[in-house]
Amino acid sequence: MDAVVFWALAAGATVLAVAVFVVDSMARATFALLGSFLLAAGEIILLGLAYLGVVIVVMMIMEMVIMAVFMVMYMMNPAGLMPMSMVHNQRGALVIAGGVFAALAAGIFLIPWPTQGTHSSGADATFDLGKVLMGPHMLTMMLLGITLFATMIVTVSLAAARGRYDRLGDDLEGGSRQ
Repeated sequence: MDAVVFWALAAGATVLAVAVFVVDSMARATFALLGSFLLAAGEIILLGLAYLGVVIVVMMIMEMVIMAVFMVMYMMNPAGLMPMSMVHNQRGALVIAGGVFAALAAGIFLIPWPTQGTHSSGADATFDLGKVLMGPHMLTMMLLGITLFATMIVTVSLAAARGRYDRLGDDLEGGSRQ
């Protein structure tokens, strides 16, 4: 059953990754990329690295939400939904992508992969990874989270139709909106 779920997640992530370059709008490409990352995080969770998978899910959702908010706020193309070309320098990109794919595929066969049970300490590998990732950087990550959250709130409030100073203008004019 795990193999079926693994291949289904892999196929879905691949289809959505291709969709990023096939769809004709920034918004659709953003959500296709988000879906691809979420399916890849599902693969990581399936492989037994729940902490890393959840970190990827949270990070990607926050990143894509911020990107979508900025698209709506700053693009001349309303909400990034109008058709536009998503590919630039197609030949160069194909050459680079083919080279990277060949190098990664060669790495699969050339790297001496460890066998199961070769983890040096007796502790859980996921716990060790979490400790390495977050241990000395916990304060930084907490401050980063608060900063990103504040950025989203400010961005949404500035992008609101009424604007930041709308109520102040009503008070200065002595009138109120009906």
